[in-house]
Amino acid sequence: MAKSFKCSDLGISCGWSTTANNDTELLKKIAQHAEQHGFTEIPFEWEAKIKASIKEV
Repeated sequence: MAKSFKCSDLGISCGWSTTANNDTELLKKIAQHAEQHGFTEIPFEWEAKIKASIKEV
């Protein structure tokens, strides 16, 4: 089953969203997008929030 994520689910004013076939692919896309917000890597304290925001589609 595919997975989806919306940046706005973290409380960020951002319309970006993505889908992928699995968590690994999705987390790679999220990490790439985080660069647009000025992060070189996903902050540790956000990892649990991100994983909790992933939905099955």
